[in-house]
Amino acid sequence: MDLSTLKWSADGLVPVVVQDRHRGDVRMVAYANREALAQTLETRDAVFYSRSRQGLWRKGETSGHTMRVAEVWTDCDRDVVLYLVDPEGPSCHTGERTCFFERLDAERAEGELGEPTWVRFERTLEARKAATSEASYTRSLLEKGAVKIGEKLREEADEAARAIAGEPDANVDSEAADVLYHLVVGLLLRGRGLRDVAATLAKRFGRSGHDEKRARPAKA
Repeated sequence: MDLSTLKWSADGLVPVVVQDRHRGDVRMVAYANREALAQTLETRDAVFYSRSRQGLWRKGETSGHTMRVAEVWTDCDRDVVLYLVDPEGPSCHTGERTCFFERLDAERAEGELGEPTWVRFERTLEARKAATSEASYTRSLLEKGAVKIGEKLREEADEAARAIAGEPDANVDSEAADVLYHLVVGLLLRGRGLRDVAATLAKRFGRSGHDEKRARPAKA
């Protein structure tokens, strides 16, 4: 990237939006000067410029909550930079996962953060693990284990397939949501998450699906 093509402010800075590359949530917004951006591109650690301290700072240098930068983008006007990152731990100095936890258009629900639907969905199911099976269908499925979850996943997948074949769009959306719900419950049971799945998908970009399948190890 030719940094001279960016539209730097009068004080030599450009705003940087930091987004989790797999989950999609915006973790924070900061600023970078040329040196900070150059170091980020070279080391792939997120480096910014602190306007209050008038100097560079590397995310996680004191907290340990680092950010590995996978990709760096700029917008159409070349006056904002986007870091797509793999974050380690919370990103806000308050200890919250994202700096965006103050809601302006409504009362903030307890534990609510400014996150995409996928992230909220997964966090909601994670929270249901602490409920009772009488109060939570998710908890009851987790208690019944892999066999029951697998049965429901196959049942919902069949219903989704039939909806795709010839039912209204609303049915397709609804049945697909049921499949995704039961799939995520199964992931929770195994201690996995949507981020793990997204990371696997990311490795397949630019690769033929046929080649990817042939390269998979044989199942036991």
